[in-house]
Amino acid sequence: MSSPEAAPFDDVRWAVIDHTGIISLNRPATRNALTHEMYAELERLVRAAPAAGIRCLIVTGSDPAFCSGDDVRQVMGGGERTAPSPISGDRAPRLTPAADALLQCDIPIIAAVNGAAVGWGMELAMMADLRVASERAKFGELFVLRGLVSDVAGLGRLSQLVGRETAAELLFTGEVIDAQRAKEIGLVGRVVPHDVLIPVTLSIAKRIASNPPLAVQRIKAGLREALDPDWNQLGAWVSSSLAELFTTDDHREGAKAFLEKRMPVFRGS
Repeated sequence: MSSPEAAPFDDVRWAVIDHTGIISLNRPATRNALTHEMYAELERLVRAAPAAGIRCLIVTGSDPAFCSGDDVRQVMGGGERTAPSPISGDRAPRLTPAADALLQCDIPIIAAVNGAAVGWGMELAMMADLRVASERAKFGELFVLRGLVSDVAGLGRLSQLVGRETAAELLFTGEVIDAQRAKEIGLVGRVVPHDVLIPVTLSIAKRIASNPPLAVQRIKAGLREALDPDWNQLGAWVSSSLAELFTTDDHREGAKAFLEKRMPVFRGS
């Protein structure tokens, strides 16, 4: 079984063990911050997995982080006034393509969270069906600190996992929590020593992949039918909200403060 055909792209790596596909974000110097190209490759690999005979997917990152969210300079424009929203512009508001691929995929997805999963990195972890966390993992919905709203998982899935009040606190404050706290509130299913994270995750994936694939896929589709909101409708709302918030002074201040390593001063404009 081989990788879906494409030109080599080292920022997102692909491997297959038995019937399990492993997607690894690979920009360790930036703590695996996402670029537009990485979003596109993540989407492509997830969509191509069924045709490649994949029965389970694992998403992880190159140490020391799982994913630090969007690359602030590229995706958020470094706080410049001309910075475009990654999911707004001339086209109609919609669910982001990478989120659509992950949330509509019928193959079970496991997030092996090896370090910080913040911003869209936390969204990515929540778009998985299962989360296995290293003892070094951290989680944070940092969007409010950049003057933005979260993507759809923070709104449509976080409260399912941790309850509405705890979800609201994480979203409103941007607090970063450690792996043990994440386990206590139900954000992750298990916390394991860092050096066994991938073996443990692979063992879970192997058990899933050994089951009848059509039945597993129907079970996942049923969970989505029973529990999930209308992702397309919610995605359009998020897209419209971000298109507005990306033009605010508070967003530019949040991005600049992050790059300048100082506390932001928000003015409500």
